[in-house]
Parts: sequence; structure tokens; C-alpha cells
Amino acid sequence: MHTLTPVREWHDVDAECFRAEVQPLNRPAILRGLVAQWPAVRKAHESPQALASYLLQFDAGHPIISLNADASIKGRFFYNEDMTGLNFTRRKEPFPEAMQRLISLLAVEEPPATYIQSTPIPEYLPRFAQEHPVPLLPSSVPGRIWIGNAITVQTHFDLNENIACVVAGRRRFTLFPPEQIANLYVGPFDFTLSGPPVSMVSLHEPDFERYPRFREALAAAQVAELEPGDALYIPYFWWHHVESLAPFNVLVNHWWNPARPSFAAPFDALLHSVLAIRELPENQREAWRAVFDYLVFQRSGEPLAHLAPQQRGMLGPLTPERAREMRAVLLKILSR
Repeated sequence: MHTLTPVREWHDVDAECFRAEVQPLNRPAILRGLVAQWPAVRKAHESPQALASYLLQFDAGHPIISLNADASIKGRFFYNEDMTGLNFTRRKEPFPEAMQRLISLLAVEEPPATYIQSTPIPEYLPRFAQEHPVPLLPSSVPGRIWIGNAITVQTHFDLNENIACVVAGRRRFTLFPPEQIANLYVGPFDFTLSGPPVSMVSLHEPDFERYPRFREALAAAQVAELEPGDALYIPYFWWHHVESLAPFNVLVNHWWNPARPSFAAPFDALLHSVLAIRELPENQREAWRAVFDYLVFQRSGEPLAHLAPQQRGMLGPLTPERAREMRAVLLKILSR
């Protein structure tokens, strides 16, 4: 495979350094040893069994959702061969039962894949957050826990900033900047593995005849290898492929979005744009590209700055009142 650029490493990062130096770069960053003093990390250094027992002390008693698959998938959660379904199933079960199964699979040479995915800590392990703060974030940013054996999460993006903290095992993240979307061969948006759409290309066995532009994506990719106690900062919309490399792995991540609350979801705008613009003749699409660049992406500065604020109508600065007016217009249009 193409030799990938290592993600830049940072050491002894505090909140001020993170806000002033790391975040403004809008690049992934390894934060070595950020959570090395977490009690859960210390338990992980003892043994998987010690960590499992420790985590069960926080269990609030709510059933969790686990992802499970046969050993034949080699840990790669994905679609089935003809994309009529998925190559894994979901199971609702008590947290202790899932943890016991994971520990029992440590003795199996080729175990089935199992994964407790994106479980909200405040609801399921409520006392855990108090003992495991992320020093770069306010306590109001909730965490999620991910627990599994050696599995692979296919290349995807999140519409949030992200700090992912390795508690147990080892993780390899392969990351691609947002502008590589055309070279990642994205799957369907309305039939996904678990939320966001994914790249259809196998990272380690890419079919370059079918996906030739993936070579360009690899040339722009960065890779991060993390040990227990390390963390990774993933900026908004950076694509990431995640490999859990040990027989027992635990990760805690925190998602947040520093942008002000939006009056509408960008994904909704994407769907409407596909509906309204994508099938137009090329010359018309190019005309609308110029309009979007001017009014939405503001590539020429503040649009309509030549007009007084009270003269800009719906294209002026967004306010709750103006947002309500725009939604009313859109509802009327879409209901035709």
C-alpha cells in the first residue's frame, strides 16, 4: 500500500494550546498521553479482565446494542456481497453479557467479530465521566464508549469535531481530508452501515481498476497509531478508517460542534440541491455554482454588502424570524 504521511504528534497539550495552536490548523493531531492517567487506562495495563470488571462497576443497567458477525468477515463490518444487506447483525443485550462474551473470546484463535458501538456514557455508565475528564473539553461535552475485539470501521466522516481517547488495545486511524470525497467512492446516503455514508473501497485491498482515483486519496491520507492513554483529534468532516488491532479494545470519544446552532441541517440542503440542480444542463449548473459561491460560500466577501441591511430581505443576516420565514417558503415550495 502507498506509504502514508504520519499524523503530527503533540505532547503535553493543555486547553489553551489546543484552542490556540492545534484546532486552528484543521488537521488531525495525535495527542500523546493525553489521558494516560485515567483510572480505566491503568486498569487496561493490568489486563482486559481487570478493565472489564472495572467498567461493569459503572453499569446503569440499560441494555446496550452490540454488532456481531461471523469470523469469516475478518472483523470488517460492511455490506454483504450484493449490497442487499449488511454482513453483521445487531443485538440488544445487557452490558455484562456483552462484556462477558468479549472476554471469553480472548481464548478463541479466530473469534467472531463483536462490537459495542457508540454507547452514550452519561446514560449507560453515568459515573464514568466524573472520573475520566478530557482536559481539553468542558464537562458538558458528553462522551461515548466503543468496546470490541479486532474489528475495522469502514472509512466515514462525522459532522462534528472529535477527540478519540484509547483506553485499551491499539488503534490505527487512516484519515482523508474532506476534499477527497470524489476519490473515496462514497456509498449510498440512504442505506448506510450505521449513520454516515462510507467509502466503498477496501483500504488494504483496493481494487484500483474499479476505483482508480483512490490512489489520489491515498496520496493525501494521513495515518495515526495510538496506544492506551493516547488521543486523536479529528476535525469536522475528515474521513477516517479505524482499525482495532488488539483482541480487546476500548475507546472513548467526545463529539462537539463549535459552530452556532444552525437553523437547518446542511444534509437537507444537499438533498434539495440534488433534487433541484443536479439534472440541469451543464451551463445552468455552472450558473448556479456561481450563485452558491457568491451567496452561500461567500467567496467574494459579504454578499449584498452594497445594500443596506434592511434591504437585503431573506438573503440578509440570519435571525430566528428570518429563518422561520425561509422555512415557510420552503415548506410551501416542497408541498407542491
